[in-house]
Amino acid sequence: MIPDPPPNTITFPYRGLSVQESEVPLTAHDLQQWLVGREIYRRTDYLVLRNGGRTALVGLRADSREPLFTPVVEARMLSGPATTVWIDDSDVDVGNATALARAAAANRVAGALAYVVRGRYEHVNFIWRPTPIRVHVTEVIPPEPPKLYAMAAQAVAFDEELPPIDLILDAVDIRDLAAAHPAERYLLPCRGSGVDLPAGVSFLDTRPEQREDWLLIGCERSQQFHRHFYGQDSEQVDLCPKARSRRSDDELVLTKCCLIERGMDVTGEIAVVPWGANLDEVRAALRALFGLKPPPAAVDARR
Repeated sequence: MIPDPPPNTITFPYRGLSVQESEVPLTAHDLQQWLVGREIYRRTDYLVLRNGGRTALVGLRADSREPLFTPVVEARMLSGPATTVWIDDSDVDVGNATALARAAAANRVAGALAYVVRGRYEHVNFIWRPTPIRVHVTEVIPPEPPKLYAMAAQAVAFDEELPPIDLILDAVDIRDLAAAHPAERYLLPCRGSGVDLPAGVSFLDTRPEQREDWLLIGCERSQQFHRHFYGQDSEQVDLCPKARSRRSDDELVLTKCCLIERGMDVTGEIAVVPWGANLDEVRAALRALFGLKPPPAAVDARR
């Protein structure tokens, strides 16, 4: 018997879904009688049927997927009209699970199992029992939005193999750290943050000529720079996002650390990228958190 799909199932690629208008009553018995023995394209695993504005999702099984067209040997209605929601939204990339999950959330119906979305380019896909997975992004602010969070959102919107993801910003706010550690002068790693603090501020990347009695709000690499520039350590408040990551035991974390200069480090549920990570590194780190291989170098050339 065709089982229920796991939560967050979509068709990938979405040519595995066929959408048809039908006058057949959308009941389990009628659909099974109508579909068994009919030919389907060999890549078709699911069928969405519409009848008078009502929608049903059907799972299909064939004995062989080798011929171009193959007869159905089993059909099971996975979700009938009472639990299937049809959504028209031309802004949705239906090849992306996160985009589908967001569309489902915006059109949520109590008790719904399947959300079918007709989106960009009139393409159609479905998502089954959407349950986005939380990924905490620990990053320094300002600037806002922080770069790593913005890059993660870009990767999630692009990668079609990732499950639906809910990015949660866990901000390490320089202003909060300064407020909790009052000083007459602060030393920050660089000018890029544009932060405004209620005291004098110097920036380590400008290499001030004279060492002052400042409080360094920075990470281990910043302290190493300070030691090299001035021959001694500075009083310090640790800014490292990796060291300040907050999560529950079963939640995933994406963060950064300047002690990693290239690539990524993934340990259990925590993925760490360099402070100056590029989009490929962020995407690869997210994929690694979900047990996915790095993006393939070649396109699947199956006919």
